Amino acid sequence: MTDGSTAHEVLAVVLQVRAVPGASGQDTTAHELCVLLWQRAQEPGAGLWALPGGRLRGDEDVETSAHRQLAEKVDVREVAHLEQLAVFSQPDRVPGPRTVASTFLGLVPSPADPQLPADTAWHPVDRLPPMAFDHGTVVERGTSRLRHKLSYTNIGFALAPAEFTVSTLREIYETTLGHPVDPTNLQRVLGRRGVLTPTGTTTRPGPHGGRPAALHRFAESTLRVTDAFAALRPPA
Repeated sequence: MTDGSTAHEVLAVVLQVRAVPGASGQDTTAHELCVLLWQRAQEPGAGLWALPGGRLRGDEDVETSAHRQLAEKVDVREVAHLEQLAVFSQPDRVPGPRTVASTFLGLVPSPADPQLPADTAWHPVDRLPPMAFDHGTVVERGTSRLRHKLSYTNIGFALAPAEFTVSTLREIYETTLGHPVDPTNLQRVLGRRGVLTPTGTTTRPGPHGGRPAALHRFAESTLRVTDAFAALRPPA
């Protein structure tokens, strides 16, 4: 806190690539990048959707606070990666006393499906419900951070299952980035960077036969910069 009239809160942008029935106006199930939100029951902002979080206690640092408050909405063991995102300090960002927000980006791998309280739900980041205060802006910042880091780090480990085919990984990258990704190029780039490791196993044959697909995993489950100047762009 900067003075006695300034409060400090901690918020988390928790993202996951999820199967969403009827996504994009279709009857089939598609995958979308979603954010975890809870609906406020009291004023200010009753009925609006907000990010998990709350006041920073006097006996904790911001990362400890983020873990504590996430535990109220989702099993934190399901969060594969958590990093500090940004500080939001506009004097009028929330009604009442000035409140500074330290924000975090959290990632949940697919296809985990954590149990949620009744007031909490996943929402596609490109179709957010009415949001409380500046939380929509915080979601945009977290989404942008993730998309940029997919290009130059191995952060995909926090979005993917433990084992996956290249086509599954491509779908996760495409969904997160919002544009097509060439699977051959993705495998070549990530392989050259030492990000992917073949498991030596394959998927089970489908009901119509066909060649089983090779399974891969991420070589590491901690964040690492792999190419500081890389950018994953849509195919030309």
